[in-house]
Amino acid sequence: MIMATSKPKAAVSWSGGKDSYLAFRRARADFDIQTLLTIFTDDGSRSRSHGLRPEIVSRQAELLGLPVQCGRASWKNYELEFKRLLHCLAAHEYSHVIFGDIFLDEHKAWVERVSTECGVTAVEPLWGCSTTILFHEFLDMGAKAQIVAANAALLDRGWLGQVLDAHMLPILESLGVDACGEHGEYHTILTDAQEMRCKLELRDVGHLKHDGYWLLDLVVNYP
Repeated sequence: MIMATSKPKAAVSWSGGKDSYLAFRRARADFDIQTLLTIFTDDGSRSRSHGLRPEIVSRQAELLGLPVQCGRASWKNYELEFKRLLHCLAAHEYSHVIFGDIFLDEHKAWVERVSTECGVTAVEPLWGCSTTILFHEFLDMGAKAQIVAANAALLDRGWLGQVLDAHMLPILESLGVDACGEHGEYHTILTDAQEMRCKLELRDVGHLKHDGYWLLDLVVNYP
């Protein structure tokens, strides 16, 4: 009789957006995903990836039924802090970390290197996929996300808060924007998904322009 083996214990590098959710969704069949992993600015006020307030990331994790492991870093000491968290995961018997890269070779090489150095294995479920296919895959899951950051050189501030839908895709492509914003053209926040026990309700409290991006400032709107 062949005994069933348990799935490898894994964490997800969590931006709060559609790509990290897609990676989570694709990986969960093969891995026992037990936590999310997010780095915030050195003062702890915003996530490094998408500029989200910490209470938003915490609320997402709560709705997904997962804890979130957080770090704080400037860009200067980002790798050091990220490796600290990876070492902590390895010490608690995590063997894999899931990432949402699609075709950025430099970042993939970085996550593979730092993961190996910390005793865990990087997994890239979206790697090499068509971003157009991934865009439609996200929508076909019934998941919802809205734009929280837009590269001002390509997109005006009217894109902030827009919910991803199929009608948006040809417009983005006509503007020279990758379907998934893989070159940093835009970033999103996941607001609804099959695994969430209810929708993430958010309230817009303003917007600003920073480092060439339009940014939407959101807070959790608790029921």
